[in-house]
Amino acid sequence: MADSKHSDSETRFANTNVLADPACAARLRQEFSGWLNRYFTLDPIRASDVVLAVNEALANAAEFAYSAFDKPGAMHLLADYEPGTAVLKVTVADEGSWRITDGEKKTNTRGRGIPLMRALADRATIDSSPGGTKVCLEWNHVTAAQQAVT
Repeated sequence: MADSKHSDSETRFANTNVLADPACAARLRQEFSGWLNRYFTLDPIRASDVVLAVNEALANAAEFAYSAFDKPGAMHLLADYEPGTAVLKVTVADEGSWRITDGEKKTNTRGRGIPLMRALADRATIDSSPGGTKVCLEWNHVTAAQQAVT
């Protein structure tokens, strides 16, 4: 994960310019999960839902964003918490190309990540352009931990 910039605070998580490959996506998911567990009070099911939705976005970036390229590019994970509104916003972005359009047929074993993200988040938007894809996931009524665990 060379060249990444990482922020670990109570209201913001940022890890950018991470190599978009499965191993880095897994490490990024673990770092995000640790941040989430450290700074927020979520019941186990809600915490699992958040991590699973973020994992799906990371997995899509790692698997598909650079599939038309010779080597993987970068992916970015940014999470912001707004204490006044109790909203957690998570963005996963890449500079690759979109692989599947909404009109393409999905197989029985593929194509469940986007519906899963939409089901797990209170709001999910996906913006794709020639310059990359940005997945924005939001959860309402997220409670910050009273005191961060050290």
